[in-house]
Amino acid sequence: MKIISWNVNGIRAAADKGLKDFISCQAPDILCLQETKAFPEQITPGMARPEGYLTYWNNPPRKGYAGVAVFSKHEPENVKKTFSGDFDTEGRALIMDYKKFLLINVYFPNGGSGEPRLKYKMLFYDKFLEYIDKIKNRNIIICGDVNTAHKEIDLARPKENSVVSGFLPEERAWLDKLTAHGYIDTFREFDKSPGKYTWWDYKTRARERNVGWRIDYFFVTEQMMKVVKDAFIMPEILGSDHCPVGIELNLKS
Repeated sequence: MKIISWNVNGIRAAADKGLKDFISCQAPDILCLQETKAFPEQITPGMARPEGYLTYWNNPPRKGYAGVAVFSKHEPENVKKTFSGDFDTEGRALIMDYKKFLLINVYFPNGGSGEPRLKYKMLFYDKFLEYIDKIKNRNIIICGDVNTAHKEIDLARPKENSVVSGFLPEERAWLDKLTAHGYIDTFREFDKSPGKYTWWDYKTRARERNVGWRIDYFFVTEQMMKVVKDAFIMPEILGSDHCPVGIELNLKS
């Protein structure tokens, strides 16, 4: 089973840049999208529900903002759009119960627009960890845009960005806490080399110079890691300021 996650920075823009061809070529069993910025009725039927896929959406009331979607070849037993009641109302999560595992597609807030949003981001982090710790008896897969680079190896210029949201000590400390609670950064289990990023700033044409950040992840519980056979980043795929990331599972029938 192949699962891919991608912050598309607007699904309508990504569709114009070849998203449908990417889906056809890669044929993931499950595709998790973040920052869709559109309701399904705002895009073409072929993109809103590609052939062979069931599609699930969570959008906030505010149009053109946030939003997540899951395109799946397999029908989940249950789908939830919230992990914390009335708190997460910005269309940032889809929780898919596939019986053998629980898949959580999540678009964590960006804290870069001022102190109130940083506080919201940190509260979102804490409430999310509280939620997943309560269901830790399940095989859990967490994927999406976490909006924080964890270690110095995960961004090109750590010193220059040490006071920037996305690499602040308190943000990185939360990722320390996440991994300390037993959630494994799958990519680093397979690749410990530097220069591997998933986001590049459009304005500075940073992708051409690979001056990037690794802020998109797949985390899994320890028992789930046993069936993860590969984890990868796809920097060659264009269409967004983020690139896709993925894992491959070897699930017993």
